[in-house]
Amino acid sequence: MQPIDRSTVWPYDEQGEPGPFIYQRYAHPTGAAAERALGALEGGEALLFGSGTAAVTACVVAFMQPGATVALAEGAYFGTGVTFREFAAWGLAVVEFDQTGAPPPADVVWLESPANPVLTVPDWEAARAHGGLIVCDATVSTPVFLKAIDEGADVVLHSATKYLTGHHDASLGALVTRDPEKRQRLYDVRMRLGLNASPDAAFSLLKGLLTLEVRVRRQSETAHELARRLGEHPAVLRVRYPGFGGLISFDVADDAPRSVETSLRLIVNQTSLGGVESSLESRHRWEGDRIPRGLLRLSVGLEDVDALWADLEQALAAAS
Repeated sequence: MQPIDRSTVWPYDEQGEPGPFIYQRYAHPTGAAAERALGALEGGEALLFGSGTAAVTACVVAFMQPGATVALAEGAYFGTGVTFREFAAWGLAVVEFDQTGAPPPADVVWLESPANPVLTVPDWEAARAHGGLIVCDATVSTPVFLKAIDEGADVVLHSATKYLTGHHDASLGALVTRDPEKRQRLYDVRMRLGLNASPDAAFSLLKGLLTLEVRVRRQSETAHELARRLGEHPAVLRVRYPGFGGLISFDVADDAPRSVETSLRLIVNQTSLGGVESSLESRHRWEGDRIPRGLLRLSVGLEDVDALWADLEQALAAAS
């Protein structure tokens, strides 16, 4: 595996010419190796960024103009909409839509498969028929369960902080495309705005990709079973699960989420998702009334399914 190269500069060659790596903000060997590995999984060319939000920002600067409209999937990660609205002063308009149907008129269609935390999936046929640039946030599905470029996405986004690294040890974003011109534009924006990922984060991605399929398939198997059991529990009002992946959201009574969170013993009450440790949190605390008060998001880790269920059962009982 590519070792970490933390250099910020590299010498020119004997003829005084710069080599493939010049200055870390432009590119670095560890990042390039991680980009090749992720690109091979996705079937495109990848670029790494310092976070998923940095990757979102790069897409706005690269592909959206003042006066442009982006159609954003309802229930998608709330931070994406927050980032878009920072550009309102520059004339960017945001229209949210139900991604299980056709997108409205827009310059860019921003899908999320599945949407976090409501876990809807896009109508790809309707998206392909739209005609605008299609960006798909595939953080939750990972390339194990979705090759979004094959479905019609022009650009695929990952918050690689989540499943791709898999251990909550790196802040990282990624964009993947098959279009050389789009990749070059994203590279230029990354370089000029200083949005690149560190060598250490890129190394975490290289390690994470080695176990990605084993991890997420195990997480998906466990999530299937937990979603089934949650659906039969009398304290659970609704279960959302797209049929793949390690993320589940479920609703309890509006006054119950805090009691469930504070009664957990094995599952960690914390934010984020995609790690090998299972975690759970209320999303209403962060997202407000766009999300039901009783919605809890469960990111399934690698623990034994019966141990996880025992913890959920006793936490739900404590909240009843």
